[in-house]
Amino acid sequence: METAWYLEILEREGRSLADAAGQAGPGAPVPACPDWRVRDLLRHTGVVHRWAAGFVADACPTPRPMEEHPDLDGPELLAWYRACHRALLDTLREAKPDVECWTFLPGAGSGLGFWARRQAHETAVHRWDAQAARGGGPDPVATDFAVDGVDELLRGFHARRKSKVRTPGPRVLRIRATDADAVWTVRLSQEPPVTTRDAAGDAECEVSGPAAELYLSLWNRLPVPEVTGDAALAELWRETSAVV
Repeated sequence: METAWYLEILEREGRSLADAAGQAGPGAPVPACPDWRVRDLLRHTGVVHRWAAGFVADACPTPRPMEEHPDLDGPELLAWYRACHRALLDTLREAKPDVECWTFLPGAGSGLGFWARRQAHETAVHRWDAQAARGGGPDPVATDFAVDGVDELLRGFHARRKSKVRTPGPRVLRIRATDADAVWTVRLSQEPPVTTRDAAGDAECEVSGPAAELYLSLWNRLPVPEVTGDAALAELWRETSAVV
């Protein structure tokens, strides 16, 4: 996907996140994150925006820690988040296409493309959180963007050593979008999952549904749409897939 496409989504999702947070109020609970209130969501996402922008702005080649969360609340916190979002967009739009900087997922490609994609998905998921906290039903996620997000999660995040989705012996889980030409085969073992973009071989469990529902369920925001076969593998995902 083109970087400009991700940046358009990042701009829209960040504005929607801020609008929903303002409507919900800083003390509203975030349903998918029981320990969080909307103020925690804004602080977290704003700090992540600043962290991401810094790698690109400084062409930083090595990892570095995020800042502490700001001691802000109410309208000041909301204004701070909007400024973080705007600064991230400005940094990414002004960066050289070939900027080299640290990234953290396998097959990340260019630094600019990686951070545009990662922040678009980071913001989309937390926009959904903010709208869920507000009530009235979150806006849907576009099918093509959802497919891309499932791919990033399965072939990026859970290809890392950090993934806790493990099984004592070899198992096979399939993920299938019913409204797009997209299917993934996830081979589980005592090692990190190995995911291919295909339907090769037999699977012991298949999780299927519209891409947007798969995206949100794999990020543990919605229940799994449909499960066939050994449902224990779908439950294993729910219990162990939290990204750290």
